[in-house]
Amino acid sequence: MSFVCHQETLFPYIKDNIHDYLRTHWEEEECQEDVGLLRKQAEEDSHLDGVVPIPMETRDGEEEIERVIQAVVDNVCWQMSLDRKNTALKQLQGHIWRAAYENGCVKGEFFEDVVPAVKKWREAGMKVYIYSSGSVEAQKLLFGNSTEGDISALFDGHFDTQIGPKVESESYQRIAASIGCSTSNILFLTDVTREADAAEEVDMHVAIVVRPGNAGLTDDEKSYYRLITSFNELFLPSST
Repeated sequence: MSFVCHQETLFPYIKDNIHDYLRTHWEEEECQEDVGLLRKQAEEDSHLDGVVPIPMETRDGEEEIERVIQAVVDNVCWQMSLDRKNTALKQLQGHIWRAAYENGCVKGEFFEDVVPAVKKWREAGMKVYIYSSGSVEAQKLLFGNSTEGDISALFDGHFDTQIGPKVESESYQRIAASIGCSTSNILFLTDVTREADAAEEVDMHVAIVVRPGNAGLTDDEKSYYRLITSFNELFLPSST
């Protein structure tokens, strides 16, 4: 997300805490649903190199639980190493982050230009939506538990990969239809050129947000895309 400045905290938190989270919540229905989705995803990924299958529990006992938990941990770490963005992975990540936010271990942090800019856009009558590979639940947790306080009221809605992958143009058509707006009246901000291309295919306006830690751009990409380094560079529409 091009407005968040603590991705380097969120994702390592998953790797550092997933095992303890699973041990603590293993018997809960939500956790078992998460594991079931990951198991199904692993079956779909069985043709991929390095995939870690997640077995069913075949007998009672702590050793059996630990065996399955370790498989889940290894599968998640494998997926994260490939930057996978499927719903099964994102759902478990969201639940781990929820626990972290509730415990005060993690707070959402944003680049200093973000909140003031979003407030100005809304004052000008613009609507602001979030489309992220992170689950809707994870998004709401991020904005509801930030160093700026609860800023969730600044956003008019949330979308995640359940509406479609961010690199497929149909996803952006679905979003436009959902919010009742022509794609040509939407500005999509991203730091990923493949997402920008998908949005452009359905006539959305696009800007690439260049932030510290983002992937580098080629010279051709720098010359082709509109680049901004701050939300303050975006012009507001005339109020007349």
